[in-house]
Amino acid sequence: MDIASFRELLTPAGQALLAEAGEADISEAGLLGTASRLRERYGADLVAAALTQVRLRRRGETKFGSDASRMYFTQAGLEQSTRASVAAHRARRFASGLSAGARVLELGCGIGADLMARSRMGLTGDGVERDPLTAEVAKANVTAFGLDDLARVRVGDALEEDPDGYAAVFADPGRRTARGRVFDPRSYEPPLDAVLALAGRAPAACVKVAPGIPHEAVPEGAEAEWVSVAGDVKEAALWLGDLAGDVGRRATLLPPGGASGGPGGASGEPGGGHGHGGEAVTLVPGGLGDPDVRPWGRYLYEPDGAVIRAHLVAEVADLVGGGLADPHIAYVTSDELRPTPFASAYEIDGVLPFSVKRLKAELRRLGTGVLTIKKRGSAVDVDRLRRDLGFGGRRAGFGAAETTVVVTRVGRDPVALLARPVPRPERRGEADADPPTAGRAR
Repeated sequence: MDIASFRELLTPAGQALLAEAGEADISEAGLLGTASRLRERYGADLVAAALTQVRLRRRGETKFGSDASRMYFTQAGLEQSTRASVAAHRARRFASGLSAGARVLELGCGIGADLMARSRMGLTGDGVERDPLTAEVAKANVTAFGLDDLARVRVGDALEEDPDGYAAVFADPGRRTARGRVFDPRSYEPPLDAVLALAGRAPAACVKVAPGIPHEAVPEGAEAEWVSVAGDVKEAALWLGDLAGDVGRRATLLPPGGASGGPGGASGEPGGGHGHGGEAVTLVPGGLGDPDVRPWGRYLYEPDGAVIRAHLVAEVADLVGGGLADPHIAYVTSDELRPTPFASAYEIDGVLPFSVKRLKAELRRLGTGVLTIKKRGSAVDVDRLRRDLGFGGRRAGFGAAETTVVVTRVGRDPVALLARPVPRPERRGEADADPPTAGRAR
């Protein structure tokens, strides 16, 4: 899709075609026939652009829910865009830290998800995007949601921008190349050091980074926030200047939908409530040392990925009254069941030295029909282990019971835990409860 085809898609004829294509069969089996029928009345390039948008909109529902049907995308823009709930969470933090109507300069605005989320919070701003087609898409999204009075998009080089006159900067440097994802911050486009230098010239700033950013790459005085959605770590962000909090790092857990709106202000993502009642919750350091090392207890706690990335496993151990079976592996064990949004709990039925033969016998004894395998600190191939245990392909196992096998190690000794997940209570307001003093939950 080129700029000319995309612009034609925004005309009345293009919009009529887009609506018609949205109702047509675009499955693998029906796509060719649909394209042929549409080309009888529309140009081939315009039909291709419309079908591309329809397919991307359907894929975009994972990130943007029903709002995806009103948005425009490029394939790379969709893949790299901030999902609606995360953008809304970040926009709220901008709004709470800046004065009403404050101007924000966004470097690398992509398709405009963050730009629109801040606009919905009443902040004005300019989005700068290097790729001309992506900039056109961002402009169209701003218009589609009636935000032209609050947000503008222009083509430009992020490093040539001057943040003077803006209350804050938000930067989203590229972390993908033609060869795939980039993990070294020095290889971002632009490099992280250059982005931080520019952002540091504004009174406040936020820079989006990859979740795997090394802690030593976080600049002094900044706050690093790792964000997960429904237990899946999505991204990290560095908060600078007036937007930095009073802690150096935090883990924020967002529910899969509902609580965080999309660009249009409605529900940003499909799905129901999260285990912590549909509220965003945050864990910050509590000034703790390393967790105690202890034998396996009655319960196993698997900390959320954002908690692990933020190096807050000690805070989770304190919250549940537990410790680590191995000091280098982020599995917490305790004799107490203390529900927390920051970790998934499992009741341990057995601990045994790792042995495929013995595991298979135990699963048969338990009548296991549904098997989940988790691992940490182990080189075991999960797919092969599943087959070796008799659960490969469509085989139903040995019965109807559900069992979770956790493969890990204690020291140099490989071990396997037989466990059952403990359901999380569905309740609201947990994020507002008085937190334990050891770890501050906000």
